[in-house]
Amino acid sequence: MQTFFTLKDLDVVGKRVLVRVDFNVPLDKKTNEITDDKRIRESLPTIKYLIEKNAKLILCSHLGRPDGKIVDSLRMDNVAARLQKLLNKKVKKLEDCVGISVKKEISKMDSGDIIVLENLRFHTEEEANDEIFSKQLSELADIYVNDAFGTCHRAHASTYGVTKYLKSAAGFLVEKELRVMGDAIENPDRPFIGILGGVKISDKIKVIESLLSKVDKLLIGGAMAFIFLKAQGKNVGKSIVEEGYLDLAKKFLRKSKIFLPIDVIIADNFDANANFKVVNVNDIPNDWAGLDIGHETIKNYKEILKNAKTVVWSGPLGVFEFEKFANGTREIAEYLSTLNAVTIVGGGDSAAAVEKFGFADKLTHVSTGGAASLEFIEGKKLQGIEALEESYKRETVSAVKSHD
Repeated sequence: MQTFFTLKDLDVVGKRVLVRVDFNVPLDKKTNEITDDKRIRESLPTIKYLIEKNAKLILCSHLGRPDGKIVDSLRMDNVAARLQKLLNKKVKKLEDCVGISVKKEISKMDSGDIIVLENLRFHTEEEANDEIFSKQLSELADIYVNDAFGTCHRAHASTYGVTKYLKSAAGFLVEKELRVMGDAIENPDRPFIGILGGVKISDKIKVIESLLSKVDKLLIGGAMAFIFLKAQGKNVGKSIVEEGYLDLAKKFLRKSKIFLPIDVIIADNFDANANFKVVNVNDIPNDWAGLDIGHETIKNYKEILKNAKTVVWSGPLGVFEFEKFANGTREIAEYLSTLNAVTIVGGGDSAAAVEKFGFADKLTHVSTGGAASLEFIEGKKLQGIEALEESYKRETVSAVKSHD
């Protein structure tokens, strides 16, 4: 049963449509140029649909963490320019996101026009979900569309507050994220294999609990593997371990579903040019740290994955930013791209890794939501989606009353 409106449920012809997009793209620290425009490209289906329907598009997003201050390097100008290039259509960028001057520019819009508002987080009221700011945003438009899955776990003015004032719907990207990941987690074809990496077990406790209740096997890599190895009584040298979570790791290990590395690539320093060697997990020296899974582990994980029908992966399996320690993540990404299975990557770093190695297009789905996708895998209700559901309820109740 449908619980929120989708884009195609709305009559948008000639209407002002406020679209919350996730244009929080990575920028080069020196040149301020966009280094990866995936998030902009992922928004194009929704934007193009609204253009074809002759809507007036008002796009809003945050960029970086300006903490309520105007930061010139985090202005939306480069984003608007990149969008204009991708669409081959004029995109006008404004100097603020609310206020009289913004309203004035919007009043001049023709059907099919596109405006990009200035960085929402130049205003502290955005993250505070301020009611007045939410109302100011809503006054710019007739309809609201949330197509920013990466911020759906936040109750901010542009993802939550604004829905109280406008008929609201999910854009194509949000709809796709919920459908693909929801189907994989709730109704997976089996065998269903989970892969977890990254640094801290503390960041993934709920994800581990959720996956252990659903998957047939759970493969562990990244720095997070070393707390499990230490929980088994192994010496892990200078590898990262959150000591306070050892008992929890021991508890998780009682589940026979967890598979750990059997060999690792260790280094004498956390550095791209560090000395390194491959060792069995029983032979890690005191002054060395594990930075990637080893060749035997890769071979073992591929063997487990070969018959998988559904794979959900969150977190890189090594320090993929350093070439010497990127092999585990790269080889598993490449292997997943060859499987006859539903393959889903969620979480910012693992998504960045499969993009970097060129396998994103060969996987079923690479989520645009970092923390949002993790919370979704945990089984949490995303606040931005709850806001769409509340809007749907209000609209349907109102429609029934007016019909009566």
